Amino acid sequence: MPALALPPILQTILLLTASNVFMTFAWYAHLKNLAHKPWIIAALVSWGIALFEYLLQVPANRIGYTTLSLPQLKILQEVITLSVFVPFAMFYMHQPLKLDYLWAALCILGAVYFIFRTGP
Repeated sequence: MPALALPPILQTILLLTASNVFMTFAWYAHLKNLAHKPWIIAALVSWGIALFEYLLQVPANRIGYTTLSLPQLKILQEVITLSVFVPFAMFYMHQPLKLDYLWAALCILGAVYFIFRTGP
């Protein structure tokens, strides 16, 4: 039985979301988990995590670029970044939910509108 092929945009979204989870941990988790370690240790651990980000992000961008323009791909990335970052900040880093997250999301929604209102 042939495997179910997902549309390129869905493949891109799924890969970028997974990539962003790794990216967010690489960029920020050391603030919580490695605060007592020298910065070089945090940097090396972050680079190790970032490798997995790139193993997902590079194919995601290659797949996405087959159907999206470069600006559309970038705005999609920013939407996903915010969608991953807010839960990370709240649940992992124990940051309070702020109304500013809503305003930021609305600004990005505006960017989505303008970048996707015409075709690739």
